[in-house]
Amino acid sequence: MQSKSTGYYLGRIAEIWLTILVHFDAFRAEPRAYLTATKWWLKRKRVRARGQFAPLLSRSSRAYRLWIRRQDRNGRPFSLPDADHPIIVLIDLEGGYESKDLAASLESLAAERLPVLLIGSPETPTLGAAIDRINWCDHPWLLPVSPGDRIAPGAAAAYRAAMEETVARVIYADDDLLIGRRRQRPYFKPDWNSELFRHCDYITGACILRASRSDLEAVADEPDWPERLVRRLAGKEPPLHVQVMLHHRRCRPKPRLSAKPLDVATALPRISIIVPTRNRVDLLRTCLDGVMSTDYPDVEVIVVDNDSDDPDTLAYLAALDPKRYQVLRHGGAFNYSAINNRAAHAAQGRLLCLLNNDIEVTEPHWLATLATQALRPEVGAVGARLLYPDGRIQHAGVVIGIGNAAGHAHRFLRPEAEGYFHRHNLPQFTMAVTAACLVVERDKFLAVGGLNERNFAVAFNDVDLCLRLNKQGWQSLYEPRATLIHHESVSRGLDCDPVGVVRFAGELAALKQLWNTDEIYDPYHHPQLSRASEQFAVAL
Repeated sequence: MQSKSTGYYLGRIAEIWLTILVHFDAFRAEPRAYLTATKWWLKRKRVRARGQFAPLLSRSSRAYRLWIRRQDRNGRPFSLPDADHPIIVLIDLEGGYESKDLAASLESLAAERLPVLLIGSPETPTLGAAIDRINWCDHPWLLPVSPGDRIAPGAAAAYRAAMEETVARVIYADDDLLIGRRRQRPYFKPDWNSELFRHCDYITGACILRASRSDLEAVADEPDWPERLVRRLAGKEPPLHVQVMLHHRRCRPKPRLSAKPLDVATALPRISIIVPTRNRVDLLRTCLDGVMSTDYPDVEVIVVDNDSDDPDTLAYLAALDPKRYQVLRHGGAFNYSAINNRAAHAAQGRLLCLLNNDIEVTEPHWLATLATQALRPEVGAVGARLLYPDGRIQHAGVVIGIGNAAGHAHRFLRPEAEGYFHRHNLPQFTMAVTAACLVVERDKFLAVGGLNERNFAVAFNDVDLCLRLNKQGWQSLYEPRATLIHHESVSRGLDCDPVGVVRFAGELAALKQLWNTDEIYDPYHHPQLSRASEQFAVAL
């Protein structure tokens, strides 16, 4: 029998070897990108290197195995019985099952000392029969699982610890898939995101429920009773997320590839579209032509010119119809926050749309879609899905903490790709959205003081605005049913000059100081997803 220390060292050797294989897989798949990341690492540009390594390593078929080995290095003890916090497992056999799958489920549940009711068995032929067998005086929690699903060692203890701290009636955890005997496709889930849940149920099958007898009786005749029960209880108290991998599932419901059509508001109010610009009349003309082709009943367009000196641009601005466009002159150094704040105070619309001059409109209903969402009382800033001209995603919401600052979720992903559980295709609450195309009620914008002109003249002003709106209870929302093309920063250029580099460093420092972005995690992201990657890569 090998000693404990020998087993530990053998495990460490296996982990190191697996790490090498993951790096080899990344190099073999994309040698140029891997060497570029290595170059930045050797030059001690560690943040940039990690940002490039993270998605490369996560694409290895062995990446999650490495994560599992590191997480399970010290093991996790099985749960002990606890009469004060009863959890009753409900396994529905109606959908069919293989005996070996059911046996695997029962084995993992027995290891956690959890009682099981088999719905569809001779002893409990229906859910109604199961209801009669439950002692409701004990106020039990229910754990619906499917045949073949397993729970991790310590799952019951983790759930019981969460029970002590919440009034929630749904507590859910992370899950992965069992393919053969191997665990794959982990879903490190967001904290409760009611907007995402409307379009994709990421909770049912990996949660416990504090249901009453009447709750269970209300769904007893439905074939999809677990999902209906989750939705019923989630509507009463916000569910609580246990950020631990507790469920290993034999299958998951197939996610919808796109969201349901939005019911556009019937009485859309006036909206003021603010377009800052400097030269590049070709971009501005494309942007404004797209605005004019937009299907919206009452639009005010305010173009704010920041010292254009190109004759063609000046002639174009002079020729704009004053009945349809208001042109404001804003001189001096480029300050995106000051430009938009000035226009917002001059605006007459109930809604504001901050729109970069390098945005290209691709369909007529984008503005009505964003406006409908922005009119919801609990919503603050609403952002569109923005694509690069080559069709890849440029913006699908903003994640706080990426690069210890903030990053665009799912950047460089193609919209038709699966990505991270199709999150880029689904409306959802986010911590922030980009001001390249952002709609917000004017009163909410002014209530938080507009954009921060002093600390965020160019970068992170939208992130700071969204976080201040969130703090007041007006949550940011990403809306992919409004999709446009963004020729990012083409007119202004990139900040590669020394002055721009110093300014950006100051704005980054201000973001960290005001919002602790180098410490906090985004509740709509996950601590086990890399802070170095915008593509939701497992943290290694």
